[in-house]
Amino acid sequence: MREAIVEGIGFWGSGLPDWDAACAWVREGRRPPQAPARPAAALLAANERRRAPATVAVALDAALAACEAAGREAATLPSVFASTHGEMSITDYMCTTLADDPRAISPTRFHNSVHNAAAGYWTIGTGAHAPATAISAGPGSFAQGLVEAVAQLAAGSEAVLLVAYDGPACGPLGTLVPSEGLLGIALVLSRMPCPGLPVLRLELAGQTGTQAPGPLSRLLAGNAMQPALPLLEALALEQERAWLPAGAGQWLRVDIGHG
Repeated sequence: MREAIVEGIGFWGSGLPDWDAACAWVREGRRPPQAPARPAAALLAANERRRAPATVAVALDAALAACEAAGREAATLPSVFASTHGEMSITDYMCTTLADDPRAISPTRFHNSVHNAAAGYWTIGTGAHAPATAISAGPGSFAQGLVEAVAQLAAGSEAVLLVAYDGPACGPLGTLVPSEGLLGIALVLSRMPCPGLPVLRLELAGQTGTQAPGPLSRLLAGNAMQPALPLLEALALEQERAWLPAGAGQWLRVDIGHG
């Protein structure tokens, strides 16, 4: 079992543009009347913001909000970026163009097709030189990203930024791996106990306990990063446990201590 302190939380979901809005929905069933359709990605310069895909924008907005909530300097934190599919619209474009006219591939879209695109934009926007890791593990992407972040803490990092995100799927791939809307989640995790902050205790298990879908899970059920939401709901409601899918036949049990 490993432990981590949650110093800051960032969130951006379709219809819920920040962590306060997510908490209001979970606790009171209340949503903001006019939520933005796309994250601002204010961290980036204007030219980078124009070419950044929506998944990058949602990842960066959540990451910056988590760092601000934790009072941490973004440029100093090692980071783990987890995404089930990356930017599916660009993957669909690449496959279509390669099949029809390979020489017409856009260099800008090509560099946005790599799985660590969000991590790259983050290091550019923050000027970070700390290590950045990109992870994909299907429905277990968030759980494995959390395991990686906590492993880095155990290996000596003072604090680690975990960012998880996914966007809408499209084209033929969308029929096989569907995903809807935008969802970005970020946690600043540390190993220094602090009164009043939640403590996560992780343990891999071969089976899950009983866990009914909560308000966030139902609202954003179509997004590929939905498996992360039980932990967010447990944090918002000060529940003591969440179960996260971590791979074939494997679950991550997260026990939560609320300060």
